[in-house]
Amino acid sequence: MQRMQRAAGVVVGSAVGDALGGPFEFGPRGAFSARFPVPGAGGEMSGGGGWDPGEATDDTQMAVLVADSLLERGGLDLPDIFARFQRWAAAEPKDIGLQTEDVLTNGMPWDLAATTHFQVNQRAAGNGSLMRASTSAVHFAAAGREATMDAARRIAALTHGDRAAWEGTAVFHELVRLAFEDADPLAALPDVLALVHPEHRDRYATVLAPEWHPDRATEFNGAVWPCLGSAVWALRTTSSFEDAIRAAIDLGGDTDTVAAVTGGLAGASYGLDAIPARWTQPLHVPLPGCDGRVVRLADLVHLAHRLAGC
Repeated sequence: MQRMQRAAGVVVGSAVGDALGGPFEFGPRGAFSARFPVPGAGGEMSGGGGWDPGEATDDTQMAVLVADSLLERGGLDLPDIFARFQRWAAAEPKDIGLQTEDVLTNGMPWDLAATTHFQVNQRAAGNGSLMRASTSAVHFAAAGREATMDAARRIAALTHGDRAAWEGTAVFHELVRLAFEDADPLAALPDVLALVHPEHRDRYATVLAPEWHPDRATEFNGAVWPCLGSAVWALRTTSSFEDAIRAAIDLGGDTDTVAAVTGGLAGASYGLDAIPARWTQPLHVPLPGCDGRVVRLADLVHLAHRLAGC
């Protein structure tokens, strides 16, 4: 499969999962299939819960902001990414994580805000850095394993002071890179886990093991490790992009982010053409703080190609 197919699959796939999962956030298990019992029948991009049909949430909005910075600054400029996040947060987006909002509005500089938050609260292992990693994963894939995992950790640390969040984001980056190399990301998980910081390796080994099921999670899937584990489970136990997304949303809980992460991984594996057109056509990403800019499918594909250097 061409690299550009996988790159667009990651970015668009994550946005699609986000938009489909948003209306079901914090809902019960099985709600998606209860509402849309026949796969392929259509109508799933119906909106709800404050979201318009096809509207992506903060997950994709922040991913686009990361992409804009990487492309406009010619590489990783952490203060610039943080400043873009701050402008977005100040524009009152429909949805923003409590932890992320506090970090972006606490008045601390970019290199202290997340650390200070973590020191005060002692909790910062949410999935808010993982949710926005699709664009950075595409951009850094060509740089190799060490570089892509390092970039993931550094971007995650802008809003999340807990290293657990850094490591989950780094694993996601590496799984995308492996897919770009036409490798099987799931088969490579033991090697990837060896690169996770020792303090967090066992926890990730548990949720990424072939026998793990989201029912066995000990934390809500808004935490980074069960979120990533649920996405990998959805990819592992299905055989198509559509089925992976359905499985992810049917888990309930933090459905937009679990489906966004699943969509990124499934998009890397199956490519853009595997994503149903009925899901991609209504897709749109409003960007608060960006003068009314709305990113649509063609924009996301173009962004992905530029990020991948295609």
